[in-house]
Parts: sequence; structure tokens; C-alpha cells
Amino acid sequence: MQSAANIKILILDDDTFMLKLLTRMLAKLGYTAVITCDNGSDALKKIDEVDTRPDLILLDLNMPDMDGIEFVRYLVDRDYHGKLVLVSGEDERMLRTAEKLVHAHKIPMLGYLHKPVDAGKLSEMLHQWEVDAQTHPTPISRKTYSADDVKSAIDNQELVNYYQPKVSVATGEVIGVETLVRWHHPQDGLITPDYFIHIAEKNNLIDDLTRLVLTQAIVQAGKWHQEGLALRVSINVTMDNLASLNFQDRVFNLVNENNLPPQKIVIEITESQIMGPDTRIPLEILTRLRLKRFHLSIDDFGTGHSSLSQLRDIPFNELKIDQGFVHRAWEDDTLRAIYDASLAMGKQLGMDIVAEGVEDRNDWELVRKTGCDMAQGNFISSPFPAEDLPQWMEEWHNRVHTELLDGSTVS
Repeated sequence: MQSAANIKILILDDDTFMLKLLTRMLAKLGYTAVITCDNGSDALKKIDEVDTRPDLILLDLNMPDMDGIEFVRYLVDRDYHGKLVLVSGEDERMLRTAEKLVHAHKIPMLGYLHKPVDAGKLSEMLHQWEVDAQTHPTPISRKTYSADDVKSAIDNQELVNYYQPKVSVATGEVIGVETLVRWHHPQDGLITPDYFIHIAEKNNLIDDLTRLVLTQAIVQAGKWHQEGLALRVSINVTMDNLASLNFQDRVFNLVNENNLPPQKIVIEITESQIMGPDTRIPLEILTRLRLKRFHLSIDDFGTGHSSLSQLRDIPFNELKIDQGFVHRAWEDDTLRAIYDASLAMGKQLGMDIVAEGVEDRNDWELVRKTGCDMAQGNFISSPFPAEDLPQWMEEWHNRVHTELLDGSTVS
């Protein structure tokens, strides 16, 4: 990253006092190549010129004539590749909505600042930008894969299962693991699902992919069971997998072949995947699975439009609160309200509740304080191969008894 004095910054705000204040704050931090504009039209002219095109824009949201939201749309039209910071007196919910819109437009954001602007927070944000730029100096272009590539990976069994633990919030006991598929690409190394799952779904490969993941997971669950590890193994399936009655027979047979109690398998259905107009086959499959004592989990709860009807119609016995409503809920009133409502509803329905996205100590303390049953997230562990489980369990046991269950709680 170039030195602070050479970084071009544009401040757009209709308040002259704010323009002067932010300019002084930036100067004290070494950022002296600063241009100010009090309206969007003038700012766009600066962006159109090569010599004045900024590396960073500090943008006010609520301005007369052209507001900040409209200005962002014009940035997209100009293929702006610099960074953006929102600076506004609007409330937290409005700023979060604006932030989501900016991300949807694929404009990189450093974050947002509330007015009156805190110099320390501005400094922290810019410092983190410098650190990130040094750590990742050049963005890596995203490689794409074809349907043939994914089919070959399935046929050659290059797709392997990783596992992320779910633990009891009250005791720290390891309750189970969620199966998360990875692609061990012969040239590109470890590939995460966001590179290939959507390709499988669009090209009628998802059933073959799920069959491979399901088989590996249940075989592994059987091995753990024989070793005396009483873990529930969760496996994600899509509504496409529930279109044929063959699915339930496959699950029944795999469990029997591996001498595994059905109670040790959790079938996770993403909440946003709505059943089609003919619900008979999916409902039959899910109901029969529950009759056989398999666990059913509604995943990513709250992210779709049919949450309540899904809970009404399908005999779920586990509810996973989506990570978007868990991480940072301890400091965000909106997230906390949604988290609390989801937790209360699940409790009233007698379901096991899992908080996804527990990323730091504050998240952990929140789910402890609120009485959530289980937690899952990178604070506990990122996903790992099956062979790493024994060592992780030993390390986790030590963490639980030395630091996690005696910590203070958040308010």
C-alpha cells in the first residue's frame, strides 16, 4: 500500500463544518491528499478525472439533491474500484441497510462512522485498511469451474468431508459435528463449497454430490460410534435431494450397514429452500426419518420467507439460528431482537437450539447468558478433517476448563 500522504481521499458531505473537521482529522493521521465536495455532481466530476480519482471516499448519506444512496449507483456506473466509508447521523439500522446495498453493488467498504465522528474510530479503520493491504497486497482473481470439472471431482471422489463441532453452551461438551464438503483439487488445492455447489445445483449434479457426502459422513459416524465417541453427525441436504423416495432408503441402508443408531444422524434442511407445490414426497421422507428417530434440523433460520410455515409443517427437532443474527448480536439491538425471538420460539416448541456464527468471545458469552443449547463457529473451531478430531477434542477440553466456563458474561 502506498504511503498515507499519497493516498487520494474524497470527502462528500453537504455540511461545510464536517468537511473541515474530517480534513483536519485525516491530516493528523498523515493523509494530506484530500479533496472535499459539498454535492454529488461535483464529486462525480472529480471521480471522472484520472488525476483526482480517489482511492477512498468518505460519503455522507443524507444530502439534498443527490443523496448518498444515489451517489453509490453512479459509482457503479463508473466502475469505481476504490474503497468507501459511510459517514452519517442516521441510526444503526439505516447504516446497516446502506452497507448491505454497497456490498450488493460489490464496492469495497471499510465500514461506517456515526456523526459526530470519533477520531479514534477513523484512525482504527484506516490502520486496519493499511494492515489488510500489506497482508493481501494484490487481490487473487476468482477461478471458475465448469460442470464437467465438478462431475469429474465427484466421479474421482475428490470431494471430501470436513467437520465443524457443535458444543454444549452450558458444559462445553462436544455434542456433534456438521459435515461441510471440500474439494481437494489436484492442481488448485483445497476449494471451498462456494466455488462449486451452485454449479452442481444448476447442472443436476447435486444429488450425486449429496450422495457422496452422505455416504462418507455416515461411514465416518459409524467409525466414531465404534470408537465410543457419541457424536451427532449433521449432513446438509437440499429440497432437490428430497424429490425421490430413494433418498430415505439410501439413508436407512447406510445407517444399518454401519451399525449406527439413527439418533446419531441429523439431516439439516436450509430454511430458505421452500418446498414446491407438491409437498407429498418431501413430507413423507422427512416424517419417516423422524419416525425412525433421525434428527431433523432447520438450518439458517430466519433467512427465508417461510420460517413459520416450515416449523408448522415439518417435524423439526433442532433449530439453527443463522450466523447473521448471532455474530455481534451482543452489541446490535436489531440482531439481538431477532436472535432473542428465534431462541424463544425454538424453546417454546421444545427444540434444540444451535447458535451458528459464534466468532469471538463476546458471541460465546451472549449465547451462554441467554441459555442457548449449542454453539457452532470459528471461536470454537473452524472445520477440519476427521482425523484431526481427537487432538482438537483434547485442546477444546483444556480450553473449556481453563478459560471458557468461568468467564464473565456480557450485558
